Amino acid sequence: MQNLTDIAIFVKVVELSSFTAAAEALEMSQPVVSKAVTRLEEKLGARLLNRTTRRLSLTEAGSELFRRTGSALREIENAELEVARFQTEPRGTLRVSAPMSFSILQLGPSIQTFMERYPGVTVELNMDDRQVDLVEEGFDVAIRIGRLRDSNLIARKIAPTRQIICASPGYLAKHGVPERPEDLLEHNCILYSLLSAPREWRFTDSEGEEYVVPVNGNLHSNNGLVNRAAAVAGGGIIQLPTFYLCDQLRSGELKPLLCKFRPPELAVHAVYPERRNLMPKVRAFVDFIATTFGPEPPWEKGWTLED
Repeated sequence: MQNLTDIAIFVKVVELSSFTAAAEALEMSQPVVSKAVTRLEEKLGARLLNRTTRRLSLTEAGSELFRRTGSALREIENAELEVARFQTEPRGTLRVSAPMSFSILQLGPSIQTFMERYPGVTVELNMDDRQVDLVEEGFDVAIRIGRLRDSNLIARKIAPTRQIICASPGYLAKHGVPERPEDLLEHNCILYSLLSAPREWRFTDSEGEEYVVPVNGNLHSNNGLVNRAAAVAGGGIIQLPTFYLCDQLRSGELKPLLCKFRPPELAVHAVYPERRNLMPKVRAFVDFIATTFGPEPPWEKGWTLED
């Protein structure tokens, strides 16, 4: 590092053709500047400057050193400026991990607006329903839905999302409408296999009493869009977050059931590794989706929970 400092001082002396001017530009004393050049000459075993009382001139060795190191130092300065810009404005590649269905239904349509607002950011969206390791896999931020596991990640709640039990009018006309959670035992339930206990649906009534129903059915899927399509086609009863179901609830393709018995409420979170020195691109993205989806998300509007 001392060599690099001495070279930088030497280059400044050559650029300004003066030890005194270089010292002023570098906010150093003139003896310190002179000593740095002398130290560099001793290190290299070559005279770099011809000094007279009236002017400085480069030796052949000095000219070669200046030619090779001047451009390198300018590149270092440019790199420092570029890094500083990354810390002051949203720039660079933003790697985002998000659940597949949420990305398709909600996040994807909004990303173009984000990129138009922040043209210096390129988004790499990885759609995956597994819980990725942000640090190990190099993600800047992840969208997670449901209860968060304990970790050293920073989490910010973006928006609520309820879970709804529903079925198509055709299925209900053929098989009847369940009135209480235990009635689900007599129905074909379409199960989301990625849940920790997909065969158990939980409810709480207005009195706070909890119900756990061991449901079953002939379709188990690891994708909520598949389950939704099956329910719309009359295949059975589903339990999914409302961000999947808002359009079908508004249109009447699916009817909410057991509205007096509420499944556990979920939430959409943004998680990222640390708050200290948070990159502007991450902060901008998290602020953007929080504004876009919260506090009252679009998927909770335009329909009611009344049977």
